[in-house]
Order: sequence, then structure tokens, then C-alpha cells
Amino acid sequence: MKNVTGKAYSISVFTPIKPWTTWLNKLIMWYASICIGRDPNSDLKKLSFIHFARWVVIEKQQLPRLSSDQPEEDLEHDILFFESNFNGTWDQYIDAFSDVIPSGLNLIWYWSERFPGSRPITPFKNYIFQNQVWTDYYFNATPGAATNDVKQGLHLRKAIKSFHNRTKSLPAEQFKQAYEQFLTEIQQDLSSTGSGPQLSLIFRQPALTGGE
Repeated sequence: MKNVTGKAYSISVFTPIKPWTTWLNKLIMWYASICIGRDPNSDLKKLSFIHFARWVVIEKQQLPRLSSDQPEEDLEHDILFFESNFNGTWDQYIDAFSDVIPSGLNLIWYWSERFPGSRPITPFKNYIFQNQVWTDYYFNATPGAATNDVKQGLHLRKAIKSFHNRTKSLPAEQFKQAYEQFLTEIQQDLSSTGSGPQLSLIFRQPALTGGE
């Protein structure tokens, strides 16, 4: 499955927006980026399984042409592009977004055509699925590691360096005591890497119901 590499899943969603709302979308995302960027305790940042997420407005005249021979398209809508990389299953990701930041999702996607709202969850999942574009190529430098694995690894590396500096001249008995205490302190960082869970979105069919 091209959307998956190791423990990471890539999602790309394109939704049409009316051209007259383009400036409003840009203003909303600019404001949201400032608020989230300056707030280390924002709800979005608490979703630690997310590698990366962003929304971008693509104006219809900015869409690329593969060559000069390709006819120019006369589109009615600009595009709201959502891109993210995360750990876990597709369903878990959408569930978490809907549960943690429903008002934020509604604010950003409100101007997209036929957006049903982030709650109830079933119409929202159907909307995302129907507008998702499958990834053709996806590279991950640490496929066996989730975001928390990487954070723990960085913390462990720093802790080992500090331990070395403060114990390198200790006699054997004191070093043994210090080492046992060190293992106790860093045991939460000793996670194991490897293959991720079986992801749920392979041949997912949108539900026919209007809600849950």
C-alpha cells in the first residue's frame, strides 16, 4: 500500500472551495498557524502521533501543467489541500481529529463544497475518503519508528551522554549503583521499533448512512 511506509501513513486531501472564499481561508489559516505555533499546549500539538500536518490554499491558476501541450483547465473552484503524516490507522487518525479539534476542522473546512461538518463522524469520514488522493511515492527515513519512538530516542541519547560525563571517573561499586539508578530513570525511553499496526484503510467503502 503506497500510503504506508513502516509505521507512518500519508494522507492527501483536496477539497474545492469557492474562489470568493480564498482570501478568507488564507486569513483563517494564517491566524491558526500563529495561535498553534505560539501555544505549546495547543490541542493539535497534543496529538503526538502526528508527524506533520498542514493546510494550503491552491488557487486554480496555480495548478501545474505537465507540459505546454497540456490544455489549460477552466476550473470554477480553488483548492484546499490538506496533507499529513501520522502513526496508527486511518480511522484512528480521523477519529482523533474529530474528537480533539472539531471546531478547528469546521472553521478550516467550512468553506469547502459539501463539507458535512466534523461531527457526526461517519459523514466526515466519508467526505475525507471521497476527496483523498492516493500517494504514488512515500519515503520515510525511520520507517520502524513512530513519532514517540524518535522523541524517546533523542531523549535517551542526551541522557546517556550526560550519564557518561558524570560517571566516567567513578569506582566500580559507585558506577554500578549509578547505572542501576540510570536504568530506572530512562526505562520509559526504551521502546522497541518495528512494523506498525495493520492499517484499516485499504479498500474502505464509504458508509451509506447519514450519521452514527
